[in-house]
Amino acid sequence: MTFANRVTQMLGVDIPILQAPMGHIAKPPLVAAVSEAGAMGLVPGSLGIDEVREDIRRTRELTDKPFGVNLPIAFVRDVAIIDMIVEEGIRFITTSAGSPATHTARLKEAGLTVFHVVPSLRGAKKAVDSGVDGLVVEGSEGAGFKAPREVSSMVLLPLVASQVGVPIIAAGGIADGHSMAAAFALGAEGVQMGTRMVATLESPVHQNMKQAVVDADETATMLINKHNGKQVRVLRTEATAPFELANEGDPMALLGNIYALYAEGDINASLAQLGQVAGRIDEIAPVAEILRRTVEEFDSTLRAMASRYLADAPVG
Repeated sequence: MTFANRVTQMLGVDIPILQAPMGHIAKPPLVAAVSEAGAMGLVPGSLGIDEVREDIRRTRELTDKPFGVNLPIAFVRDVAIIDMIVEEGIRFITTSAGSPATHTARLKEAGLTVFHVVPSLRGAKKAVDSGVDGLVVEGSEGAGFKAPREVSSMVLLPLVASQVGVPIIAAGGIADGHSMAAAFALGAEGVQMGTRMVATLESPVHQNMKQAVVDADETATMLINKHNGKQVRVLRTEATAPFELANEGDPMALLGNIYALYAEGDINASLAQLGQVAGRIDEIAPVAEILRRTVEEFDSTLRAMASRYLADAPVG
């Protein structure tokens, strides 16, 4: 199947799928594998200038296809990272975790295509007003940090699509061609995959973390840390379960042990940030195979629906 829409045209890719810029997970082998397969890999920009620069350069050694960078505004330690990203020749950037007005004008002046991650209609309108080229609309079923007032993709996507004119990439709950087709039906022109990319051969995390994705059911994740105003969706484990209904304590302290989780495979050491869609993932597979299947299933899903529901529709 050949895609031709605003997302593929703006990003210069064949497949309108982004890999989520997961810190410590979206390392060069994973990012490059996504781009090599025709989609858009994203380097996380939350780890400091030197590490981000090294990841960009290592990724470029592995692929000559387009890839981008995510800039989580609230976690930027040094705004000089923007100059570095421009100097390294990156042409596409997603911004998140902060006001889009902070850096959009500067990024646009440097010639970058900018999409901002939003969890609400209000945020979407604010981002469009700031001059972004597009939006990543993120439902509350996705992994990681979430807005205080959660809205699922089924509600958020069509709402935002009805109110803005820029292209939308859907995030949260996307793992295959069926969910991608659903997102397009709701107004998206692309999708972003996070949890699905954790359980890949190219993902650098420990096998235990990958297997945790495969073993999870649809109720295996939960939102914690609401009482501190920074809720996050994580896998329910022995370490995180006590925080599910807690009104005190700081589960974020567990992030200090993130390497024990990702590198050593201790699921109870830290916060395993997974989305609800883990309940639909049943195998660990190569990135290229996942993307190939997704595109084929997207195509077959649309054709099956057209055949089933539009068979008697008049032609022309």
